Parts: sequence; structure tokens; C-alpha cells
Amino acid sequence: MKYSIIIISLLIGLASCTAKQKAPEKAVVPALQNVVQLTDAQLENATIQTAPLVARKISVLLRLNGKVDVPPQNMISVSAPLGGYIKTTGLLPGMLLRKGQVLAVLEDPQYIQLQQDYLLAKSKLHFAGLEYSRQKDLNQSQASSDKVTQQAQAEVDNQRIMMNALAEKLKLININPNNLSEGNITRSVRLYSPINGSVSKVNVNIGKYVNPADVLFELIDPSDIHLNLEVYEKDISKLYQRQMLVAFTNITPDKKYNCEIHQISRDINEQGFSEVHCHFLNYDKTLLPGMYMNAEVKVTTASSQTLPLESIVNFEGKEYVFVQTGRQKFMMHEVKTGNQQDGYIEILNQDLTNKNMVTKGAYTLLMTMKNSAEEE
Repeated sequence: MKYSIIIISLLIGLASCTAKQKAPEKAVVPALQNVVQLTDAQLENATIQTAPLVARKISVLLRLNGKVDVPPQNMISVSAPLGGYIKTTGLLPGMLLRKGQVLAVLEDPQYIQLQQDYLLAKSKLHFAGLEYSRQKDLNQSQASSDKVTQQAQAEVDNQRIMMNALAEKLKLININPNNLSEGNITRSVRLYSPINGSVSKVNVNIGKYVNPADVLFELIDPSDIHLNLEVYEKDISKLYQRQMLVAFTNITPDKKYNCEIHQISRDINEQGFSEVHCHFLNYDKTLLPGMYMNAEVKVTTASSQTLPLESIVNFEGKEYVFVQTGRQKFMMHEVKTGNQQDGYIEILNQDLTNKNMVTKGAYTLLMTMKNSAEEE
């Protein structure tokens, strides 16, 4: 029994040693060196050009968003100055209107009373005028006292004041007092559109009684519909009046609308935004108030350090340039890039100043470096 245990232990040990000997070795992958040394022959065959960073002004797109808006002076609330019952109206939100178009017809007994009062005041003024003329003649012949004549003149003035006040009330409900007579007294009045525009809201229905303070309709005058953009406070200094921009909606991003910055607010709200008021150069009626839009403004940054785009090589998801460190020696250096324009790209690194970078042939150097690493 003792010998059996020893034999089993020896067999297990031998099996373990055999397993260790048969374990596959991991392949060693040579690391890519960040320095490449060209031979005379390689340098002759490769077209290598070098240059330092170049200071250039790069124009970048500032992306903003906002919505189509209407200034307060272009939003019209329509009310009935004296109130009344809605007899007829055919308005619906979104309808287009012409200036002078009938918005609604209202009825109320007070309209009849107002016309009656005006006509009575007009009649009394006529009679008071005749009486004043008679008293004036009598006074000249000493047949009437000055007091009676003065009372007759005061009555004329009172009736004229009454008639003029009533005439202004009639104008409020669109009744021309000059055309009013006892034969054309009406119980209904009309409300007319004061603008060419569209209907935004309808707050009444037929048969409803409205007070003078009630808003019956809300109208929009499209003559000054604008784009109201929100801009971060850090970007305000990049914008100026009469600057051009391009706007578009999320629904039709390919359809561009040219706009001009008209006014820039100098107030910053709690969210850190300021408002920029822009005018459409050619307003499209499909752009409705409240519609969200995006905008792109081309702004010019301060002078930036740049390199030609072909100076940049991509390797394993990062961007590099080759810095010349000797006559035929180049070192691959990781860079952070910014905006680009006209074939140049902004280099954000601060440690590349006064150094020569490969501006032509950078890809050739990368391939040479890869081949060298694979041969090792």
C-alpha cells in the first residue's frame, strides 16, 4: 500500500512536468518605434519636405439654435371695444387675412342706443343753434338780456360736445357718424382686420357674449417675423450686427435660409444665454412662429498655429506628426488638432513651436516605420 501511494505521486509529478513543457509560448510582437532613420537611398526616393508651424486665421462654424419668433408689435389682439354678442365669424387658426377683411359681426342693444343718442344730440345741437341765433338777434335789438344769450350759446357748446363724444364712440365700433341717419340705424357692428397677416388664435364662438377686455382673436403680422437665437456668453464677442448666417430646420436640413443679424442682446439669462435677433433675407411662409431652427455662423478666430492637412497621419486612433530631429532622422509626435480650413489644420500643442515638421511625405515615413517594426 505504501509503495502504491509513492508510485501514484511520481506519476502525477511526471504528468505535471510534461504539461508545463508542452505549454505554448506567447508570440512577442515588436513594438512600433517612434523614430525613423532614413538611409541615403530612402531619402533620395522619398519626397520629404519640412516646415515649422504657420500662423493663419481659421474660420470656424459656430452652431446655434433658436426658434422663429414675432416681436410684440407684430402680435395683434383684437377686442370688441364695447362688448356684445358674436353673431357670425368664420375665422380659423392659420387662415390668411387681408387688411379690412371682416373678422366678426357682433350684436347688442347698446349699439342701437348709442346711435339713438348721437342722432338726438345732433338734433338738439341743430335746435340749440337756431335758438342761439334768435337770442343773439334779440340781444342786438335790446329785446333779450345778455344772460339769456349766453345761456343759449352754452347750450350749443354742450350739445356739440355731446355729439362729438358720441361720434367717437360710434367710430370705435366702425360706424361712420357722418353717414348715420334715422333710416339706417343698425343693431350689429363689424370688426375688421387691421393688417395683412394670419390668424394665430380664435377665442370665441357664435353666440358668446364678450366684454371689452376680452381678446377675441390674435393675429400675426409677418412683416417682421424673425429668428431668435440663443448664444452662450463666451461666443457673444464673435458676433456683430449685419453678420450673415445660414439657418435650417431639423425637418428639412438641406433647405437653407439666409439671415442677417439685426440685434444682439447684452443681457445674459440665468442659463448663460444671450438672445440674437436675426432677419430672414427671403421669408418663407412655411416658417411659423414657434418653429425651432438651427443656425451656422462662420466666425474667424484669432491667429492659430497650423500645418497642411497632409502633415497629419493617423495611427491606432490617434493623430501624429513627424518632427525632424536630425538630417535624416524623424520622430513621430502625437498632436491635438482643432479646426481646419483651405487645406490647413489647427495644431493645439504648445511644445512644437520653432520645430520643423514633415509637411510632405509623412505617410511614407509611417509606412517605413511600420515595415522596420515588422522586420525586427
